[in-house]
Amino acid sequence: MTEQAAEISPGTFAGIDPAAAGQQLNDRIGLEVTEASPERVVGTIPVEGNLQPYGLLHGGANATVAEALGSILAALNAGPGRAAMGLELSCTHHRAVRAGTVTGVATPVHVGRGTITAEIVLTDDEGRRTCTARLTCVVRDRPPGA
Repeated sequence: MTEQAAEISPGTFAGIDPAAAGQQLNDRIGLEVTEASPERVVGTIPVEGNLQPYGLLHGGANATVAEALGSILAALNAGPGRAAMGLELSCTHHRAVRAGTVTGVATPVHVGRGTITAEIVLTDDEGRRTCTARLTCVVRDRPPGA
């Protein structure tokens, strides 16, 4: 994990419920964030352990990666005292993956005061696009004390 990625641990964002910090879906699917900046967030998951009954990467795993990376990107762009929360997620699954890893790259499409939209492209170990996703997050001021 890069130094940039270490900055986005669960304790990084104010308002994270400490009871939820150890129960993250990202950990359960093996998501490793390898790069994080307001311009680009990159992460990988193993295919093994994230399969559907036919032995293919589960579409929900793609969606989880997309939501996670896009949400991190939105949080990094939201600014101090602001919180970004998922509003809409759309995923198109282009190609099945049976083994190896999947890499997701989130980049901003729109960064506004009220919403942030990211495109997330997932690829297999050969660099072939397996899923294209779009996540829109709503951005709000954090409540006092959060």
